[in-house]
Amino acid sequence: MEINVGDRAVLTMGEVHTGLLQHSVAVSTDFADQLLMPARGLRVRRADRPMSYAISPDVVTGVDCELAASTGAKVRGIGTVVSRVVLTGGHVVQGSAFVQVSRGTAGRRLPWSDYMARPGAVETLGKVDAAPLATGFFELNLNSTDPWLDLGAIAVRAMDRIQTSHLIDHRSALKTSRTRLRWVAEPAESSRSISFTVRDGALRTVRLRIADVDKEDLASLCEDLALHDWLLTTLLSSVDRARIGTTPRSAVVGRLEPALDHLIHLWMPVARVDPTLVDLWHSLDRRTGLSRQWQAMVDRIRDQVNLANVEVYSHTRDS
Repeated sequence: MEINVGDRAVLTMGEVHTGLLQHSVAVSTDFADQLLMPARGLRVRRADRPMSYAISPDVVTGVDCELAASTGAKVRGIGTVVSRVVLTGGHVVQGSAFVQVSRGTAGRRLPWSDYMARPGAVETLGKVDAAPLATGFFELNLNSTDPWLDLGAIAVRAMDRIQTSHLIDHRSALKTSRTRLRWVAEPAESSRSISFTVRDGALRTVRLRIADVDKEDLASLCEDLALHDWLLTTLLSSVDRARIGTTPRSAVVGRLEPALDHLIHLWMPVARVDPTLVDLWHSLDRRTGLSRQWQAMVDRIRDQVNLANVEVYSHTRDS
């Protein structure tokens, strides 16, 4: 699918990696400033309402490489990728990288100053269609040594800068795994849509069809979706490890306590999503049932805590 802007076809895409900050307690907002600051003189964006989050200053990475296309066509892209780190609730850290791909009009490689003047924009040399690039990006092997534009590698580098910092104690509050979400926004002139797919293991993909929207707003929407998918995935894993029904109740509750302490309060969809995109999140949530599944898991955990309290009370009364 294409939309013409002069002689250019436009596609926006990104990748978000999400995991638990390797620190034993939630970090304060002042601590987050120190942690997310890549250099002096830059400012960390942060908010405390309706939920605390902090966003690092953007880092711009120059790229000159091939873009993966499902047709096998060689598509050279030149420009810059924007990456950043998002810290939510003092606990969950995300590395995010995104870019808007456009058809170049010059027909040749421009001086680097031209590309650096437009952060987060990559131009292709020659004709390019959006659909093959979207599919090629979704199928890109994260561990591939091929010279593709690998937004995942840039996102991981941003995230690892935080996870390896000497400022944190590297003692995680609970056992978790990272997830990664790749997203593509293809232009649509009228109706808009969003689809979400769980691929193998940790990989998820999101495909949007939407009229011209600022790439940073799209990135924020997908970061929010990645956050809540990770929260649900992590909570489900915690419940599985608790072995409800086959383990003594006290042991079950003990295994669930870290999730109660560090995760439950973080579920707050669209807390920092642009109002014009909130309907897309809700549309996806209605189809996938993310919020319903989350609430069912929370209720199950609280039932276990209540039953454990009843057992303790009964034992105390009988003795």
